[in-house]
Amino acid sequence: MAIEVVTDVSPDHISEGRRLKALTTLVFLWAVTLVLHEAMWGSLLVLGLTVLVAAYIVRIAIANPSYATSPNKAALPSVQGSHPWPQVSLLVAAKNEAAVISNLVASLCSLDYPEERYELWVIDDNSDDGTGKILDQLAQKYPKLKVLHRGPEATGGKSGALNLAWPRATGDILAVFDADAQVPANLLKRVAPLFTNEQTGAIQVRKSIVNSEANFWTQGQAAEMALDRYYQEQRSARCGIGELRGNGQFVRRAAIAQCGGWNEVTITDDLDLTVQLHLNQWNIGFLSSPTVGEEGVTSGMALWHQRNRWAEGGYQRYLDYWKLLIRNRLGWNKSIDMLVYWMLQYMLPMVAMPDLLIAIALRQPPVFAPLTTFAVGMSYWGMTMGILRTQKISLLLAMVKAAKGTLYMTHWIVVMAFATTRMAVRPKRLKWVKTIHDGETASA
Repeated sequence: MAIEVVTDVSPDHISEGRRLKALTTLVFLWAVTLVLHEAMWGSLLVLGLTVLVAAYIVRIAIANPSYATSPNKAALPSVQGSHPWPQVSLLVAAKNEAAVISNLVASLCSLDYPEERYELWVIDDNSDDGTGKILDQLAQKYPKLKVLHRGPEATGGKSGALNLAWPRATGDILAVFDADAQVPANLLKRVAPLFTNEQTGAIQVRKSIVNSEANFWTQGQAAEMALDRYYQEQRSARCGIGELRGNGQFVRRAAIAQCGGWNEVTITDDLDLTVQLHLNQWNIGFLSSPTVGEEGVTSGMALWHQRNRWAEGGYQRYLDYWKLLIRNRLGWNKSIDMLVYWMLQYMLPMVAMPDLLIAIALRQPPVFAPLTTFAVGMSYWGMTMGILRTQKISLLLAMVKAAKGTLYMTHWIVVMAFATTRMAVRPKRLKWVKTIHDGETASA
């Protein structure tokens, strides 16, 4: 059965519903934190929970996906011979991307893939910096390029732009790229064979930060990408939970059709689609090599705004689909995985401040200290392993980089706590929020 996204109610009504659910969850978790401090068995309960979570994460960590150890030598099924390459439609939603759109179009129109088997659609979403005019000029130069324009009345943000294009596209596989994407020429030939598995609904290509050496913030984002790579590979191998990351995502047309297109009432279309695909019994694979390059944000303020959006969008998934999730529509493996990562990513930051304040008032350690310590430790471990898989460096240097990356990652605690609390008290208006791209190139 397809999972339907409700679109016949107003965005304000949906936002208010999320706010009430977020508020209920927040009050409940704060109350539980207080009870755990007061109860004699509170610390033992948290310790037992930590042991269970640790056992699960260790189970994830010891998984051994074949492509994790030798991504450049992974055995890929062939689609040549009697089976032609599948038709692929590349989709790019562009809003005020004049600085990067020309380079992107040029690279996407010259990929190493049969000319007649892929097309490019770029949607100009009411840009006011000349993006639309540039695209119209590029369309004269590149016959493969098809341009759509959205006016000021358009709604749905990036999802709305993608929904305008994909019904018009001809591809059996839809590939979504950001305007700053740096796409290797052989990418389509690496990804297309993975869809020979009929249960594969989507493939996420690993992302890399092209300006990773610019400053502390971009170095941290590169380490974060290594952490994401590690757990994407491990989770996919053990329990089947892969996640989409927007840029460099490939989706089977039949899968997106079953989901009714991209959800236009969410602020992170990729994370929402991740849950929808899994609820519809599709699997999401992960390709570690080659990578799709993208610019990392270069200031703390830009990072704050970007990560708040990601945090809110990730949390929206649980608020929107909680009834289906608790009914075990995913199956036990995936359901347990999502529960564990909800606790580590969202629950712990939500209870961090009340836990600390109550601990100070009662002059005792924070009750969630064991679980928090384990979460930080596993993040450091995953980042170290991810860096080793991504870079040809020594273990010692990887550990040093992971220590610096772990310091950078502490911003997520503040971001998650702020985003989830704000969601509980103030609805957010749905709108297109984008990262400014300057046209950075990969460092030597």
